Amino acid sequence: MLNDYLTTAEVAEYLRLKERKVYDLVRQGHIPCSRATGKLLFPRQHIDMWVLSHLEGDQAQRQPPPPVLAGSQDPLLEWAVRESGSDLASLCHGSGDGVRRLLEGKAMLAGIHLLNATSGRYNEPAALGLGGVRDLIVLHWATRRQGLLVASGNPLGIRTLGDVARQGAILAHRQPGAGAAQLLHCLLQQADLVPNTLQWAAHPSLSEDDLALAIAQGEADAGLGMEAAAQRQQLEFISLVEESFDVVMHRRSYFEPSVQALFEFARTSRFAQRANTLKGYDVSRLGRVLYNA
Repeated sequence: MLNDYLTTAEVAEYLRLKERKVYDLVRQGHIPCSRATGKLLFPRQHIDMWVLSHLEGDQAQRQPPPPVLAGSQDPLLEWAVRESGSDLASLCHGSGDGVRRLLEGKAMLAGIHLLNATSGRYNEPAALGLGGVRDLIVLHWATRRQGLLVASGNPLGIRTLGDVARQGAILAHRQPGAGAAQLLHCLLQQADLVPNTLQWAAHPSLSEDDLALAIAQGEADAGLGMEAAAQRQQLEFISLVEESFDVVMHRRSYFEPSVQALFEFARTSRFAQRANTLKGYDVSRLGRVLYNA
């Protein structure tokens, strides 16, 4: 079985380099590595990505996209972007918008959580129109708990989407193309609920925080969102599903200083503590390569 992490000697043999050259690449910050165990370790998947990102040809001639994080709003990711000093700008208007901006070269990376109702899997490149992108990578960010957000004390006794329908409760909702909107559509289908029989909030919420705030201010009785958003507005949370929140980008973008700063910070104990404080996150697989075209 191949090791997921290579030692300095192993990565030198793998790349057909001298160990001295590997140490030079580490010192210059050019090659991905980890010192988490007190010695240098090289994730095999990231070494492969690093090699592929330096292919000569048409891909090498492209200008890097602007240092913009697009896609879905995620409190932990937004906090990490700020605290890491990555210099990434955030332009988060939903997962679908993030995919579009990535394809158009208007964003360096996008955070997404789009469920394929047919396969039951999240963030499948082919289902998102990204299957033809030759240098696409998908990295896992976190597993998040999604569920119903209701007012403190849950005055209507809502536990399920069926309760929302029976109570005639006003349901807050996200804009079309948002991952939460797609998930809600799937959950309504599973519950045999017809959307036009529900009472919807007058306007869509454009972010997780906006949806939670609408419920906190009494503009809606319930809504589908993440546990971290419920906690920030001191709302009740009824867990329904766990979802994969991932980050997509062109392979070469992973090695841009801004992205490297973000993922390096995400490996710190301070980041892990923040994820635990926010609630509803599992970051044990953060950085795992889920797709590498």
